[in-house]
Amino acid sequence: MLGPQIDSEDMIIDDVTLGEAASHFVCITWKLLFAVIPPVHWGGGWPAFVCALIAIGGVTAVVGEVADMLGCVMGIPNSVTAITLVALGTSLPDTFASKTAALSSDNADSAVGNVTGSNSVNVFLGLGLPWVIASTYNETRGNWYKTPPGDLAYSVAVFLVCSVFCFITLLVRRKVIGGELGGPRTSAYASSAFLIFLWVIYITLSIVKALEAKDPAISKTKYVDRFPVPGILP
Repeated sequence: MLGPQIDSEDMIIDDVTLGEAASHFVCITWKLLFAVIPPVHWGGGWPAFVCALIAIGGVTAVVGEVADMLGCVMGIPNSVTAITLVALGTSLPDTFASKTAALSSDNADSAVGNVTGSNSVNVFLGLGLPWVIASTYNETRGNWYKTPPGDLAYSVAVFLVCSVFCFITLLVRRKVIGGELGGPRTSAYASSAFLIFLWVIYITLSIVKALEAKDPAISKTKYVDRFPVPGILP
């Protein structure tokens, strides 16, 4: 609720800041849409959980379509929009969730576990389930479904290297500072800047590779190969 809040312990009135008011009115549409989610005390929380998953899936689909349209209009390859616009749109909620977990938890397990758990769902379920559905559907229609890898190997290799440096940073912080999160402000800023630098390196190298491989003839061939080929079985 947007309005002054009274602290029950200190009896101090907290007024609404300009940032809170701006955020409220910018997100008012999404708040109205998500207001249809049932209360968490109904049915042990399962109705709220299922409705929240459906709503999150719908928002993710909208973000993906908008990113694809923007990339098409601006002439950006799909691989670039996937690791920039789509990734930011779908991963920023995880970032805020990790921040909330870090502030409310006594240790860093919840914050780090939220990131690794989200990535595991994206990789194992987000890739495996669509491939199983698409392959099964096309096999029943007598088609052979295949998707060319493109520059996936290079992008994944760069991501793995950056991930190794990320985990090394966490281990060093645990040894030197005593924890993955927090610590002196200087070390926190330095670690944060280094992790952001790893992300920039990954984005930059992946974009350069994608732009180098961008060829109208090759892109057209790959685009056709993404669709089922009638009458061809593996």
